[in-house]
This record gives sequence, structure tokens and C-alpha cells, in this order.
Amino acid sequence: QNYSYEDFVMGYKPNDKGGLDLKPGKFYKFCKDAEKDRDHKYFFIIDEINRGNLSKIFGELLMLIESDYRDKEIELSYKDEKFSVPSNIYIIGMQNTADRSLAMIDYALRRRFSFFEMKPGFETPQFKAYIGEMNDSRLDKLVNAIIDLNKLIESDDSLGSGFCIGHSYLCELGTKYSLDSIVDYDIVPMLREYWFDNNERYNQEAQKLRNALE
Repeated sequence: QNYSYEDFVMGYKPNDKGGLDLKPGKFYKFCKDAEKDRDHKYFFIIDEINRGNLSKIFGELLMLIESDYRDKEIELSYKDEKFSVPSNIYIIGMQNTADRSLAMIDYALRRRFSFFEMKPGFETPQFKAYIGEMNDSRLDKLVNAIIDLNKLIESDDSLGSGFCIGHSYLCELGTKYSLDSIVDYDIVPMLREYWFDNNERYNQEAQKLRNALE
């Protein structure tokens, strides 16, 4: 929330002499690196992109990141310098749509991105092979129970696909793991949040997960 244009592009930072120095930000440096290496694609990944004030962070770069304005120069706010965003840079922003405490990214920035929804990978060949190596019938039953649970969550008008239970809960089981703990302390508390106003539904779905481990 406190990330700013000065961190992202350029701004004044305190020095050890008690004064201020003009320092380039992370995206500024990244653009300069990409500018020197036009033969390769550069990917700038922003996790939890909807947590920041994006209009404040990007500033005049809101225009420069558009495909029609790549490689076109403008003068930066803090420095008498012409700056452009190279066309070989690709910006990837990730966000969790289930986080109700945060707003979606504003429309000024939204129209500059294409959107792709990532769904839980329980039924992918890679995850099935990973689970198969565990050779654990309780784990197999739990995975099937979560898949059924996700179908219910997706069809719930107050929730939707963004609230589905992800496969990451079962991705680092290792040699010693407790499926009961994962259900009771990771997944079930989340269901309590989902159906805080519907005890019957919460208890019903939580019990289905526990039954899968019997």
C-alpha cells in the first residue's frame, strides 16, 4: 500500500549525509536493461498488483505501457530526461480476486491488460502424476472431495470461481504430512469465512472433507 512512483520509476531518497539523492526505481532500471537487449523478451512480474495505488505508482507510464505508445519518449517528472518503455517488455500482473478487502484494478489500467484466469490444477496430468506417486487412498479421496467442493463454490452466487480451493495446499506434502491438519487448520477455516452467514452449508461441506479422510 505504501509503494509509490518514487520506488517504481524515480524519486528522491535520503543519503548518509542527511541530504537527498535522485534514485532510479526498479521499473526504470528494468526498462534500461531491456533497451540494451532488443533481441530478447523481458518479463516484468508484479505480484498482488491490486494491492497498490496503481495510478499513483505508474504515473505518466500509464500511457507509455500501452502497445501504441511503446518506444515513444516523454519527459519524466523528476528528471529532464526523455524516457520510453521498450516494446520487448511484457508486464504480467497477478491478483487474487477472492481477496474481498481489496478493489479490483482501476479501469484506466485494466484496459491496458488482457486477462487470463488461472484455475486450480487438481485435474491436470502433472498434479495427477504427483498425487499418484504418494500412493495414498485418503489423499485421493480428499482430492476428489475438494474437486466436488470447488464445483459448489463456483456455482454459488456469493462466491464464484475466484474462491475455489487451490491445489497448493497439497503441493508440498513431502514424506511426513497430516491431511487432517490441512483440512482442519487450512481449508475448513476458509470455508467458515465463505459461509459465515450459513452454518448449515459450512458444517455440511466441512464434514464432507473430514469424511473423505475416514
